[in-house]
Amino acid sequence: MDTNWLRIANYAEVEEDSTLAVEINGNTVCLYNLNGEIFATDNKCTHGDANLSDGLILDNCHIECPLHEGTFDIRTGKAICAPCTEDIKCHRIRVDDGVIYIQQVS
Repeated sequence: MDTNWLRIANYAEVEEDSTLAVEINGNTVCLYNLNGEIFATDNKCTHGDANLSDGLILDNCHIECPLHEGTFDIRTGKAICAPCTEDIKCHRIRVDDGVIYIQQVS
């Protein structure tokens, strides 16, 4: 496997329609399982100091921040609803043989 991909979790650890916070090199990433497809974003809301992994996944592939109820599109990181105006960073991931990898950017 290419060295710029880092193993971060097993697929089975991220239950369908749920989140999982994973620490990577001192930063926390939030993994999402949307109908069997895995996505990853930074875990911190850009509006306040809240963990998106504690938020609510909405039916339209959005995550609702638990602090002020702003929303982001899980697939793109786009801020959708006030008070959130700054997008969250998305991360490239891949799943091989039941293992989730995240692309490390140098």
